Amino acid sequence: MAKKTTTNNKVVADNRRARFDYEIGETIEAGLQLVGTEVKSLRHNKANIAESYVSPEGGEVWLINGNIPEYLQANQFNHDPRRKRRLLLHQREIDRLSQSVDREGMTIVPLRLYFNDRGIAKLAIALAKGKKTHDKRETEKKRDWQREKNRLLKELG
Repeated sequence: MAKKTTTNNKVVADNRRARFDYEIGETIEAGLQLVGTEVKSLRHNKANIAESYVSPEGGEVWLINGNIPEYLQANQFNHDPRRKRRLLLHQREIDRLSQSVDREGMTIVPLRLYFNDRGIAKLAIALAKGKKTHDKRETEKKRDWQREKNRLLKELG
């Protein structure tokens, strides 16, 4: 049986600021432990992970401060929008992440919240190291030069 090469991931939330503030290293796909109203809210593309972070605590990994707004039709059975959500990872991945945070001073950053091909909510997380101010300026210069170069090539070619 041939392996599927194309993916139809439906992105719900994207943390664009993470690539500017951090040097992204290894990325990992993690599942999320959600309740029903959270999934329904995500299916309506309502989520924000821009201010959230991932923290290893007590042998588990948690998404903290991720905002999934209440599902309006749920009435009294709704969820807390900013509750801590457990990430579903293998134990050796949890150990590797927590060791990187403890020993190397790295940070675990959420990058994207999406539904995979099977319709399951996933969170792309990455081990990252914070950028200094001069590194951020350098990244901005490279991005501006790339934009200008593409504009010139388009005009000439």
